[in-house]
Amino acid sequence: MMSAGREGADMENGPIAAAAGGSHAHEGAQRLRPRGSNQVGMRQFNERVVLQAIRLHGPLPKAEIARLTNLTAQTVQIIIARLEAEGLVIKHAPLRGRIGQPSVPMALNPEGAFSIGIKIGRRSLDVLLLDFAAQVRERLTLDYDFPDPDTLFDEIRARLKLLRKSLGPKRGQLLRGVGIAAPLSLGGWQSLLGVAPQQAARWHEIDIEAEVQEMTQLPVALCKDTAAACVAELVAGRGRSVRSFLYVFVDTFIGGGLVIDSHLRSGATGNAGAIGSMSMGAALRGEPPRQLLSVASLFTLEKMYAEAGLDTGAAADARAMQAPWLPVTQAWLALAAPGIALAAHNAAALLDLESVIIDGSFGRELLAATLAQVDAALARYDWEGLARPSLMAGAIGADARAVGGALLPLYGSFSPDRDLFLKDDV
Repeated sequence: MMSAGREGADMENGPIAAAAGGSHAHEGAQRLRPRGSNQVGMRQFNERVVLQAIRLHGPLPKAEIARLTNLTAQTVQIIIARLEAEGLVIKHAPLRGRIGQPSVPMALNPEGAFSIGIKIGRRSLDVLLLDFAAQVRERLTLDYDFPDPDTLFDEIRARLKLLRKSLGPKRGQLLRGVGIAAPLSLGGWQSLLGVAPQQAARWHEIDIEAEVQEMTQLPVALCKDTAAACVAELVAGRGRSVRSFLYVFVDTFIGGGLVIDSHLRSGATGNAGAIGSMSMGAALRGEPPRQLLSVASLFTLEKMYAEAGLDTGAAADARAMQAPWLPVTQAWLALAAPGIALAAHNAAALLDLESVIIDGSFGRELLAATLAQVDAALARYDWEGLARPSLMAGAIGADARAVGGALLPLYGSFSPDRDLFLKDDV
């Protein structure tokens, strides 16, 4: 999540311009210091800045909120009273044992608002209910070999009804919207997946956002699936303390997202960070080099398990690092880790990254092994003239894409920076 505006910016070019989506207003934003304004007419913006500060730092006393946001103590007092009356923040137990009166931390009220996230993947559908504290309340899942548009949207409609029913009439009024995370090329790479061309081609003609919008009167937003996962990491994971990073998500196909100066960068076509399509070598005569997704995706690992007569579902749990799966997993890592390291090295040279964050829909044991192998591969590169980025494990896991989707409408309603996730690059 982002800072509200520039440190020390004036009112014309600072927070107001950022909130209005000014193209250059976000440059140099201070991630951990969301800034408000004490001028009249900034009520909603300042409320969002206060909510942003609490989300970034966790429960905070009012004095600390004032310090972080550059708002006066009186302004913060008024805003907190208003947010508490609206059910968006709640009091935590007083902090005792210090000099003076005990301070009372203010926290986000998980019951203050809700949103729904839909992940449409190549192998599964996830529909999540997310609360205001970005915690998953309910999860509905459907597995398949490949999504069939004739039945998939009926499944989504049924799950939306179930989640709304679970909220009940009163809490249902607090539902802010629906966010969708889906691959930009859902019908792509059909030969690699073994999908009939005519079946895959149907997705090129479908407007996913419009299909879902017909199911609800709530706002609907669509984002590339790995970019949505990056959003989740940016808001609720490691991204809260890292300004610029390449995000790598290992799933059926490996993909990624790109955060620069604490903003998700979408690129000209919304496909920035698409490391799965990065080439594994130079283009010479004959066949073109393989793409990273051909070796570093879970589809490849599952195929290797199947060829060895092993349960392909082991990639999602601890069995991946146990016998009899371990030798096959190690063979996959020997292919995947150098490929991910190559992508990370090239990205670091181009973008001067602070970190590379790796996550995926595999077990945490396999994630740890992947990080270790990628780190070893990165150590073999010549880093002269470059700053080697730190390597970090993602904090969200398999839910990252659906959680990121759910965050889109939630932050459209409550973030001081409305275009944070879907911002056009300039």
